[in-house]
Amino acid sequence: MATSSTASAGGEPPVEPQSLKKLSLKSLKRSLDLFAPARSLLFAPDAESKRSRVSCKVSAEYGAVKNLPADQGRAQGKGAATPSTALALTGTQDTTDARREGTSNAVIPAPLMLPKAPESSVPGKNTTVLSIPGSSDRFSTSALMERLPSRWPKPVWHAPWKNYRVISGHLGWVRSIAFDPGNEWFCTGSADRTIKIWDLASGTLKLTLTGHIEQVRGLAVSQRHTYLFSAGDDKQVKCWDLEQNKVIRSYHGHLSGVYCLALHPTIDVLLTGGRDSVCRVWDIRTKAHVSALTGHDNTVCSVFARPTDPQVVTGSHDTTIKFWDLVAGKTMCTLTHHKKSVRALALHPKEKSFASASADNIKKFSLPRGEFLHNMLSQQKTILNAMAVNEDGVLATAGDNGSMWFWDWKSGHNFQQEQTIVQPGSLESEACIYALSYDNSGSRLVTCEADKTIKMWKEDLTATPETHPVNFKPPKDIRRY
Repeated sequence: MATSSTASAGGEPPVEPQSLKKLSLKSLKRSLDLFAPARSLLFAPDAESKRSRVSCKVSAEYGAVKNLPADQGRAQGKGAATPSTALALTGTQDTTDARREGTSNAVIPAPLMLPKAPESSVPGKNTTVLSIPGSSDRFSTSALMERLPSRWPKPVWHAPWKNYRVISGHLGWVRSIAFDPGNEWFCTGSADRTIKIWDLASGTLKLTLTGHIEQVRGLAVSQRHTYLFSAGDDKQVKCWDLEQNKVIRSYHGHLSGVYCLALHPTIDVLLTGGRDSVCRVWDIRTKAHVSALTGHDNTVCSVFARPTDPQVVTGSHDTTIKFWDLVAGKTMCTLTHHKKSVRALALHPKEKSFASASADNIKKFSLPRGEFLHNMLSQQKTILNAMAVNEDGVLATAGDNGSMWFWDWKSGHNFQQEQTIVQPGSLESEACIYALSYDNSGSRLVTCEADKTIKMWKEDLTATPETHPVNFKPPKDIRRY
């Protein structure tokens, strides 16, 4: 009571409590009223300071060649090269003294090619002011540099691919595929433990082979014999005689599931790789286990063979690719460029090069030395299960998420991206491609998928470079690994 009577007796109005937000807005308004009139008043550009700034930049960039002797300047203007034993390096003003002294072994800066500019009208000044139409007030030395054309190869135009047939016949995931050398039929292996042979032209089922007790993970058809080879998770490698349609040989030795197999193109040798981290070499005729190529630390999931060294190339879940000397049974070279499992390898049918697919990148290597060439210019960003390339230079890669991308082999440009569609009644998670392969003509592509179907693809013959133009931008930086 005493406090309130004192405040009223003084006659001062009580202070109204205000929020922090209201006080901040008041402060902002006062600042705006104070400084708003000066916002539109910009300083006029000073010509003298701009000239000094440009002079500094030109001196820093071209000080080494600004004050050349008259005869040397004329010779460079005509494009003539003066013979000298000096080592030409790009340098700065500090290295011009050695050139003026005239010593023959001096390290001198190489002359830089300047664009032509109008001569300065002020006598006695050797400052060159370059006026570039359309440039901003702030001078940039990058405008003086000649823009070099990209040395990256331009992609060849390829027609887009389209799905024209879906074959349904397996009762499990379709895991492997191989083509007949005569290009009349192809065979597929599945998680339903069967191998089915299909007519390539019509897509009809011709034959079903049973004998495996686990899913069939690898298939290969011999070019010199009437033999079909299969490998599966049951540790078995079987040789089927297609004249009798039965197993005539089994190759025993793997300690776990067999994930991949390949036939040597010139000698009767079979190569298999599996979860026991070993690539095993078998004699086709005698069932003999010739050798075991040991060195990988994890599952060997991809392999191919060549007529000349390195005759065997393997990719593994330990992220490495190994070249093997088949005679000595030892590693020739190990490539450690990948950071993830190398699940697929593709040998180009004409060039001496191959590609390797991993979840981090698709990389291209030369043969026989295994030199890294370049990465493909995009990332599919999924686990890549299969890869194939035809003679036209169309590389197809298939992933765990059902994506299938088409690439130009020479340039690494991704020109088409497709997404597989699961058959009705399947889960969306079954949109996964496990294997793919071109036929022997390279005009048909067959994919094996987790929705138990086999899909066939061909080029769209109605497409032209005008309807489907190449949208290619060369890379700015080229990765060296």
